[in-house]
Amino acid sequence: MTVANRIELMAPAGSFEALQAAIDNGADSIYFGVDQLNMRARATMNFTLGDLAEIAERCSAAGVKTYLTLNTIIYDHDISLVKRVIDQAKAHQISAIIASDQAVIHYAFQQKMPVHASTQLNITNIDTVKFYALFCDVMVLSRELSLRQVKHITEAIEKEQIKGPSGALIKIEIFGHGALCMAVSGKCYLSLHTQNASANRGACIQNCRRSYKVIDMEDGHELEIDNEYIMSPQDLCTIDFLDQVVAAGTNVLKIEGRGRAPEYVAAVTRCYREAIDSIDAGTYSQAKIEAWMSQLEKVFNRGFWSGYYLGLKLGEWTNQAGSSASQKKVYIGKGLHYYSKSQVGEFLIEAQSIKVGDPIFIMGPTTGVIETEIEEIRKDNIVVEEAKKGDTITFKVAETVRASDKLYKIVPA
Repeated sequence: MTVANRIELMAPAGSFEALQAAIDNGADSIYFGVDQLNMRARATMNFTLGDLAEIAERCSAAGVKTYLTLNTIIYDHDISLVKRVIDQAKAHQISAIIASDQAVIHYAFQQKMPVHASTQLNITNIDTVKFYALFCDVMVLSRELSLRQVKHITEAIEKEQIKGPSGALIKIEIFGHGALCMAVSGKCYLSLHTQNASANRGACIQNCRRSYKVIDMEDGHELEIDNEYIMSPQDLCTIDFLDQVVAAGTNVLKIEGRGRAPEYVAAVTRCYREAIDSIDAGTYSQAKIEAWMSQLEKVFNRGFWSGYYLGLKLGEWTNQAGSSASQKKVYIGKGLHYYSKSQVGEFLIEAQSIKVGDPIFIMGPTTGVIETEIEEIRKDNIVVEEAKKGDTITFKVAETVRASDKLYKIVPA
């Protein structure tokens, strides 16, 4: 695969910190939601229509494509907002709309706004691809397909020259890394049934991630499910067979995680960027895979499995409620000033303590994510080994940091 046609790496952006982390770590494109009409509407991290200008400006300057998700179920009272969002996206030259509802697809098509068919449409065969090719240039395939099935679709597109509205051959996108849902392509009704909070309206409460007991309704005998959260799949990871994903003819690889932290976006994007580049360069190897897996295990994850791509198992369930990450971040303080000539950052320590040798994150809406290690600490221009709550300190930071950037210490989980 040449650089010109290599697989596109698409990263999630749920905040400006995550957006910048995606850009800095090599994403070819980002996807994001605004307001309440996206599948992460319940998340605390969501952009507004007023953010579109800055999103478009940052990504355009970096040569990164922008995809806006409008992929929830749409009711009549949503239509006016849908149209306003699409109009604003077009005005700000957002690259495409990701949609599943036919009303959204139709209006975007009418406005000559490029459309990507969401995985919620559950596209599993070439005839369905042909139908949506009337309106969409990119198809996100169902998560339940094997790589053999994906390859059959991509080869048929090439052989039959199936083109979208843009006149280019249809592109195929698949999920490459991140959370999986127990439901078919994410179309779950569990939280709607139990809490009147529809996952298909972006309001999933993730009650599938909890532990459960089974009760015999005849005699009251109760069984606790041992060691497994039986509705909570492990996270998808394809980095150890990414060469097979590329060989299947996939055009776009999606990293899941708009609700996850900026350091997750940074680490996962960086690993997959390196993996894609190594495949292109012919240097993809087991040793590199092991190094990438070590990095991926440091950030949020529920354990890893290969999904349905290799056709080995029907499911791998996590054995705990939360993350299996090997490290976590602890808030320490905030940025006060950056001395660019000497490459020194000044910080106020607001919680706990920090010492020489500690690995750290520095995060901010413009800064993104900086990961480094403290080599020297100065307090009142005197070298010290440790700084405590209330101290104002300085230390070397090669990249620019900004006032109110957050300082975190990285510790074992």
